[in-house]
Amino acid sequence: MKQVTSVFWGTLAIALFAVVWGSVAPGNLEAITGKIQTYLSVHFGWYYLLVVTGFVLFCVYMIFSPYGKIKLGKKDDKPDYNYATWFAMLFSAGMGIGLVFWGAAEPIYFYANNAPTEDTGTAAALNESMRFVYFHWGVHAWGIYAIVALVLAYFKFRRGAPVLISATLKPIFGDKMDGPWGKFIDIIAVFATIVGVATTLGFGASQINGGLTFLTPIEDSFGVQLAIIAVVTVLFMISAYTGLSKGIKYLSNTNMFLALALVVIMFIVGPTLFILNMFTDTIGAYLQQLPSMSFRMAPNSEENRTWINNWTVFYWAWWIAWSPFVGIFIARVSKGRTIREFLSGVLLVPSVVGFLWFSTFGSSAIQVQQNGETDLASLATEQTMFGMFDNYPLGLIMSIIAMTLIGTFFITSADSATFVLGMQTTNGSLTPPTMVKFVWGIIQSSMAAVLLYSGGLQALQNALISAAFPFSFIMILMVVSLYKALRADKAMLEEEESGKEEKTSA
Repeated sequence: MKQVTSVFWGTLAIALFAVVWGSVAPGNLEAITGKIQTYLSVHFGWYYLLVVTGFVLFCVYMIFSPYGKIKLGKKDDKPDYNYATWFAMLFSAGMGIGLVFWGAAEPIYFYANNAPTEDTGTAAALNESMRFVYFHWGVHAWGIYAIVALVLAYFKFRRGAPVLISATLKPIFGDKMDGPWGKFIDIIAVFATIVGVATTLGFGASQINGGLTFLTPIEDSFGVQLAIIAVVTVLFMISAYTGLSKGIKYLSNTNMFLALALVVIMFIVGPTLFILNMFTDTIGAYLQQLPSMSFRMAPNSEENRTWINNWTVFYWAWWIAWSPFVGIFIARVSKGRTIREFLSGVLLVPSVVGFLWFSTFGSSAIQVQQNGETDLASLATEQTMFGMFDNYPLGLIMSIIAMTLIGTFFITSADSATFVLGMQTTNGSLTPPTMVKFVWGIIQSSMAAVLLYSGGLQALQNALISAAFPFSFIMILMVVSLYKALRADKAMLEEEESGKEEKTSA
């Protein structure tokens, strides 16, 4: 514990306060976070839409700009991981549990219960439901991650700065980032990470419980969810002890294998032609209407505006809250790639995989709903996928694979988060002490349990939007800082190239 900084103690105090508050007065915690969430959604929904779309546009600009040739590292640095392992690691850390949790539930909910604009249960609602699922899980989500990851990777591997959010702002604020203001910024980032990861762990525990309830006599209760969190905590602590190149690497590859097996089985035993037709039709609609969806606020429709607050704003807040963790992790495993290579990979590959995932499970679920075999829309969100599996061959096998996949994603996310939190609270150390990682592992699990105890999934959503808001402003400053540093870097490279040409001509 000798390496820990004041960021560790400051964030730990805030996190412990939140855990005790949720344990002693769970109703009060839910009420307060609910009021904050409602206020931010109603009054700053426009801000979330503008800032996230701005991040995506900045990423696209960087891909096609001359800055894209700049390497995230020194001239001779090579990537530490091949493409397959790199994609597996960033994908597992980025949104693994969420894909399994919402893979069937979100499309079926939009189609049957709450379509964004169309009447539920119609062909138009079917197309629209998939289009908005792609919107929530596509390039906008990965654009948020890419911004944080790009800035951190650039300053770490190009400039030799510590892997700290505050260190990336030095081009703007200078040495002030070494003092109290820098510590304050890092505390915001660490706390946002804790809440973001705890929310996802809560979703994972809920879905494992939902699967067990659907398949066995085990009841759906907080006690069962607490036991699941406890078991998984022990498992990811063991993984955290083995380090990045063993535990997380092997788990990430296992995740990709299980995810691939699950989606291939579903594709084969499910409505294969319907899945292919739906993917082709809805991906076209997504690409065509991406600009209008990106700025859709529906100011003249209270119903549509509420939908945007409950879904789109929630997702943008979720990705922002996760971005310190995912961004730092992706940065850590992306040394040696050019900015163009990095952004193209982070934006496009996971997005396409996500589109194929939702097309397969969403279309299969909607087909079950249309055939009237099972009213999936009436099931609890965490049970929707298992209800869908029950209507197809090999349903039990797919359910077992899904629960195993949720567990391995759970462990990978928590393990990766303990590593990142350890880095952030030991002055950017790339090898944080095991004890520090253990402390953050316990805090994450405790926060997930408290949020579930204080209000279930709604409390998780409330906490996310509340924690993400302040960090979004820090992300804007990170973009400005990166651009300022890149301009100086580009000017220096041009001078070097000009000097070489003069020597050659002489």
